[in-house]
Amino acid sequence: MSLIALLALGLGATGDERGAVLTIGQLAATAGVTVRTVRHYHHVGLLPEPDRDASGYRRYSAQAAVDLIRIRTLADAGVPLARIDALLHAQPTEFASAITDLDTELQHRIDQITEYRRRIAELASGERLVLPPEVVAILDRMRGLGISEERVRAERDSWILMRALDPNAVPQRVREKNAHLDDPETMRVYLACDQAIDWDPDDPRLDRLIEDLDAWEIAHERSGGQPGYLKLVVSRISESAPAWQRVVEALSRRAELRRTSA
Repeated sequence: MSLIALLALGLGATGDERGAVLTIGQLAATAGVTVRTVRHYHHVGLLPEPDRDASGYRRYSAQAAVDLIRIRTLADAGVPLARIDALLHAQPTEFASAITDLDTELQHRIDQITEYRRRIAELASGERLVLPPEVVAILDRMRGLGISEERVRAERDSWILMRALDPNAVPQRVREKNAHLDDPETMRVYLACDQAIDWDPDDPRLDRLIEDLDAWEIAHERSGGQPGYLKLVVSRISESAPAWQRVVEALSRRAELRRTSA
């Protein structure tokens, strides 16, 4: 129902009916909202609720329809309901100032959402939010060298654990890791591990891989105790595949035997 129709109905009414022409359903339809929304606006004090007429019905005037349309328009524009009442009763200069403030707030929210979208987009690779650029560069380098995404994810999680539990070790480990990626023998071992990810844990080819990895471990062993995060790192790698679990367990036993026999 248009406002012209509402006015016409109001002008045609007589007696107590003049100015009170709409049921709550008609009022809601006029503003394009639901009856439930109208009742909510009554409840929060934005729209006065008229008394019941002699027939027991509540009737709304054309002014109520105008007010409801203004409320709905402000609400649709993102104005909080708690601020709409003040805007409805504001003078023109106050209204303009309030709208300017609201626009500034909306722009701030847009900037926040834009930043959230940027950060969510970075989650596609899963590491840029929690790791420093030099570590991310290592992970990207591993991908470029043909190392599988599964192995890269395990590597990523290892860095996350290291950075949380032993952050001072990160710079030295970055240097070592880049040196390893420059080493053809290390790359051969990495790629061999990748090929084994889908192997059965009883595959005899794992015996040769374990020998190769153990030889690499001996060649690259460092003096001093094991870092505190290593147990968690080993556990994370073991979770990736049953074949890797067998490899890790075998290497751990061999390393322990070397320590106890030293």
